[in-house]
Amino acid sequence: MKALSVGILGLGHLHPRSYMPHFEAIDGVSVVAVADANPALLDHFVQEFPVRGYADWREMIDKEKLDLAVLFLPHAQCPDAAVACAERGIHLIVEKPMAADAAGVRRMIDAAEKSGVLLSTAYVWRYHPVACQMKQLVQSGVLGKPVGGEGRCAAGRLDRYIQGNASWMLQRELSGGGPMFNLGVHWIDLYRWMLEDEVAEVIGKNVKVNDQYDIEDNSFALLTFSRGAVIALDISYTVPDSYPYGRDLALSLRGTGGAISWSPSFEGVRETLFVCSDTGEYAASPRRHLSFELESVPGYSGVMGRQYLADIAECIRTGGKPPITGQDGARALEVVEAIYQSAETGRAVRLSAE
Repeated sequence: MKALSVGILGLGHLHPRSYMPHFEAIDGVSVVAVADANPALLDHFVQEFPVRGYADWREMIDKEKLDLAVLFLPHAQCPDAAVACAERGIHLIVEKPMAADAAGVRRMIDAAEKSGVLLSTAYVWRYHPVACQMKQLVQSGVLGKPVGGEGRCAAGRLDRYIQGNASWMLQRELSGGGPMFNLGVHWIDLYRWMLEDEVAEVIGKNVKVNDQYDIEDNSFALLTFSRGAVIALDISYTVPDSYPYGRDLALSLRGTGGAISWSPSFEGVRETLFVCSDTGEYAASPRRHLSFELESVPGYSGVMGRQYLADIAECIRTGGKPPITGQDGARALEVVEAIYQSAETGRAVRLSAE
């Protein structure tokens, strides 16, 4: 079996280095080249890993015979790079949120469809065993009709992007916006997936604490799904430095017959899901704490990241549909844009059902 050749576009990001253990562990996949205009970042990476380095990603995709490109460029630069890769027949993983606006994602989708290449983005929380269990409980009716829920994602402070050579993340022109663009999309996608439903209306509020950058630090939203469930999101860059692992994460759902809640430990191996239900098999034992012990896997998002990349590799080989599509990326970003519009106008914003 011929190994799939992978190229990484952009090293000024928190994740490229942590993806490498996954690529090294997946059979038949080899990262052969990376590109970044910052010589210090590039030199350090090629000294650490046996890959070829390029100062310009355009030169890399012209000279290398790549099967897959993984884009970690500033969000605003991803559409042009993705289109260029697609035109050369290179499959694509574009780091979320994929672009600085939904129009950029739609450009990628059109280019990928025209060229017949795979396009995906790493909403890897769908792969977490607890998230999979939550979806199964929702679909089996343990909650009854879903009514509401809460999602919280507070991750670090602004300076972690400066320390991680990704200060562009704090510039709205390059990133698109603050934490809802970068973090909130994970939870938006996860609730879409768990509920198998689309957001129909949003109300948003952005709060800016910092006085150095043109992005907000905190973003809040109410998402109303088409079948009536209302999800409250609290997404932030202002978690205290002393907070365990620098992240405050929570997910919950409540319905007419039950409730579930989970406080994920990012890249942890032991998790607990609380389930309370008056329905069916739960009636005799309505309150349960389900325990999960995950395989310990080095690399971005642990076992979630590795399983996602392994699935992408298999889809490339077989011509299958990726588990997370460009359309998933576009829909999440459309919700974020509606949240920003609501925050700016003070009004609820409706979304198209298409």
